[in-house]
Amino acid sequence: MSATQTSQKWICESCGFIYDPEDGDPDGGIPPGTAFEDIPETWFCPVCGARKRDFVPYED
Repeated sequence: MSATQTSQKWICESCGFIYDPEDGDPDGGIPPGTAFEDIPETWFCPVCGARKRDFVPYED
C-alpha cells in the first residue's frame, strides 16, 4: 500500500535531510502541507544546498 502524494517523504541523497510535506520548509518559503511535487524546481535542500532533483522518495 503506497502513501498518498502529499504524505510521501523525500530524502536528500547528498546529506540525508528528509523533506516531510507535513512540516514543509518554512525557512525556505515552503508552507506545511506542501507536496514535494508542488515545490518549485528552484528550491534547495535547507541543510546542504542540494537541488530538488537530488532528492529521492523516502521509504520509512
